[in-house]
Amino acid sequence: MMQPRKKIEIKNLAVSYGKIQSLRGASFDVHANEILGVIGPANSGKTSLLRTLNRLNDENPLFRKEGQILLEGVDIYEKMDLAILRKRIGMVFALPTPLPLSIFDNVAYGPRLQGIRKQSELAAIVEKSLRAAFLWEEVKDRLKTPAMKLSGGQQQRLCIARSLAVEPDVILFDEPCSGLDPIATARVEEAMDVLKEKYTLVLVTNNTKQAARVSDRTAFFLMGELVEIDRTQRIFTVPQDKRTEDYISGRFG
Repeated sequence: MMQPRKKIEIKNLAVSYGKIQSLRGASFDVHANEILGVIGPANSGKTSLLRTLNRLNDENPLFRKEGQILLEGVDIYEKMDLAILRKRIGMVFALPTPLPLSIFDNVAYGPRLQGIRKQSELAAIVEKSLRAAFLWEEVKDRLKTPAMKLSGGQQQRLCIARSLAVEPDVILFDEPCSGLDPIATARVEEAMDVLKEKYTLVLVTNNTKQAARVSDRTAFFLMGELVEIDRTQRIFTVPQDKRTEDYISGRFG
């Protein structure tokens, strides 16, 4: 059986903010073209993991990191320019964060920063990205309208499209459906399932049912410790650690 290709390698990662330890010596890989679900109760280190992967903590004077994060073998803190990292690892937040611009200009924003000016090129990127985010058919006739006029679920898919427009390798999702209704959640999950054909996805979610639905593998964190990581079916049926079983069965969390 072929070994899965490692997209991200996390080696003995510890994260703290002043005296508060957020992650404790986590080591695991993220495979190429998978959806890795990350679950655990509040204060388990899930969001700290994402922020460290995207280097969103760089300006926080209290932030301390030990260990390594390698993207295709390259250390993202020691050997990679921040602008290049942010292009290669995109992030979608819990609350939709559209820019105060039109739908078109939201998606074209990143490509323009990269120097693409030709309108026909931008239009092609916008259409391709909106299609990949399952939003094109809903907005193709109103691309010039403000993004803020979209529904919450549409705004979240617009943020996914904006991430895709710069052609990242990895997309991080930080509870992307926490504020969405079941129908909007289903559309986002549908998009994610298709996106893994081309991208690698890391999904932090407080909704264990969502992790069970969409993740190929799932990692369970508790109080900053990676308790276990395995194929999602195994995590949800025969977990190796009783703490995992207690969490997914609702005994705590």
